[in-house]
Amino acid sequence: MVFSSIFFLFCFLPIVLIVYFIVPKRWKNLVLLLFSLFFYAWGEPVYVILMLLSILFNYVMGLDIAQRNAAHRPKKAKASLIFTVVVNLFLLGFFKYAGFLIGTINDLFVVNLPYKELALPIGISFYTFQTLSYIFDVYWKKVEVQRNFIHFSLYVTMFPQLIAGPIVKYTDISVQLENRHVTLTKLGLGAEFFIKGLAKKVLLANNLGQVYTYVQGLEPGSTSILTTWLGIIAYTFQIYFDFSGYSDMAIGLGEMFGFQFMKNFHYPYVSKSITEFWRRWHISLSSWFRDYVYIPLGGNRVSVPRHICNLLIVWGLTGLWHGASWNFVVWGLYYGVLLILEKYVFVELIQRMPTWLNWLCTILLVMIGWVFFSNTSMADAWSYLQNMFDFFHHALWDSTGLYLLQSNFILMAIAALVCGPGIYRVFKHWMQKRPWLAVVINVVLCLACVAYLVYDTYNPFLYFRF
Repeated sequence: MVFSSIFFLFCFLPIVLIVYFIVPKRWKNLVLLLFSLFFYAWGEPVYVILMLLSILFNYVMGLDIAQRNAAHRPKKAKASLIFTVVVNLFLLGFFKYAGFLIGTINDLFVVNLPYKELALPIGISFYTFQTLSYIFDVYWKKVEVQRNFIHFSLYVTMFPQLIAGPIVKYTDISVQLENRHVTLTKLGLGAEFFIKGLAKKVLLANNLGQVYTYVQGLEPGSTSILTTWLGIIAYTFQIYFDFSGYSDMAIGLGEMFGFQFMKNFHYPYVSKSITEFWRRWHISLSSWFRDYVYIPLGGNRVSVPRHICNLLIVWGLTGLWHGASWNFVVWGLYYGVLLILEKYVFVELIQRMPTWLNWLCTILLVMIGWVFFSNTSMADAWSYLQNMFDFFHHALWDSTGLYLLQSNFILMAIAALVCGPGIYRVFKHWMQKRPWLAVVINVVLCLACVAYLVYDTYNPFLYFRF
């Protein structure tokens, strides 16, 4: 079940809201938990058992670590922490990376170890990282251990952020699990945020995705430079509006139920450096790796060689988190190398360059990165890059490229505008002067999204595979 579906919009969500607002306060967490389990079981009827076992295991181990901390037995608490982390990573690795590992061994050693690809449990990367953040924070005594099993289960399974984030750290939500205020104002603000995300996903990401899908379907090496660039530009927009739109919907849904989730995207395509880009893109993932991997490794308070090593480890893991394929590892290391170059090689040059040139270089590097991200085969990625930059063997434009440019120019222009904060500032300005206009705009956007979902079957969600 996805947020951008007719069933979710007109069946599941209204029923959840009605029941949630009717029941007494003490039952709200249980109601939300039961509906969240149903939401997950709708698409994963078997793997919901895996998630429940993960919840039970981490709940018990959290109590065990807290008890050993309280008894001043740090070695035993650390042993419990290591055991818990190993079990969580084993489950994630078994379901997500076992096939990748065996396939790599087969390729390297020219053997034929048999294996069967397992269906990836939806959202396993997200809820595993959430439970790990809880375990680490309990061990470090940043939070009190959660003794209420219902509250802990809801933290892990809450349907707004279960399958696609943002990755909610326990420290950010522990108080809200115990006590939160649900008001009509929050419901309205949440609905507005949800509609904004739905419009980004349905009206922009889906249409832009069709452009890239079409370009990808053309015969390799036969496309002009214009066609190839239009394809990756469309994908650059698509993945942003797809994922940020889904995050906005999750944040809006959380607001409807009284929760406040962290912002996951903050106009990343206006960044003037790769460092800034990763402060604005998938913020919850970046902060998770910073708090639980980068800083424990020593962060930047180490020697230069060690710092470079830390960056490569973090970004290699970031790439691997996104998928069990070498293209994701290369994508992650690509950003690791870029960040190292920014910090140690080109720092003075970047400071001297004009702002517009810094932005242009950043967005070009990001688009090159998306080539590796979107092509699971490294051979396909290199081929696509050659098509983008080989001016000697490919035509600058062709009829296909001109047609795509003409038919999608307005769509891409709107996408470019929405990528920046300007249009939202104008909207907020007019909303303060004429509140009724905000209502009209949101109603129109909602109706447009519904009409699109009714008449169009192209409605993928890119981050489901992660």
